[in-house]
Amino acid sequence: MSNLGLLSVRSTGLLVLVASLFLMGCSSNDRYVQWETEAPSEFPVLTATGYAPLIQSRAKNSAEQMLMAMQASKIAAYRELAEQVYGQHISASNQMSQWMVSSDEVKVSVEGLIRGAKVVRSYPAGEHYVTEVEMDFAIVWQLYQQQNRPQRIKEVTYF
Repeated sequence: MSNLGLLSVRSTGLLVLVASLFLMGCSSNDRYVQWETEAPSEFPVLTATGYAPLIQSRAKNSAEQMLMAMQASKIAAYRELAEQVYGQHISASNQMSQWMVSSDEVKVSVEGLIRGAKVVRSYPAGEHYVTEVEMDFAIVWQLYQQQNRPQRIKEVTYF
């Protein structure tokens, strides 16, 4: 066999080998993954309390004062829950003039979505209105299971 024929056979064999490697690398249907939802072993229950003054200058009468204080204390309680779940973003700055602090500023914010919380108690206490809320993470987990199903690998089958 001539060198030219031997070279042609080798190059054809090499070409077939390279093409098959490329085709094997492109195959994505070589396995089937089955997922299974896994529940946490325990669920915490968070509680929060919100306070609001009953005496407000904007209210026209005592009934309106009570309703405004009820709503404000509920919002304060939900904010406290959000702080427990998501934490607080704290931003601070100060300025100095002649080696003395001329201004000091601290900003605190919280942002989040609270689902599954419920009002446990809501009552007047002296000159304030108090609202107690709780959030059972077992209920929160069930709510999220209806929307987003967290998954883990149950079984992988290779073909």
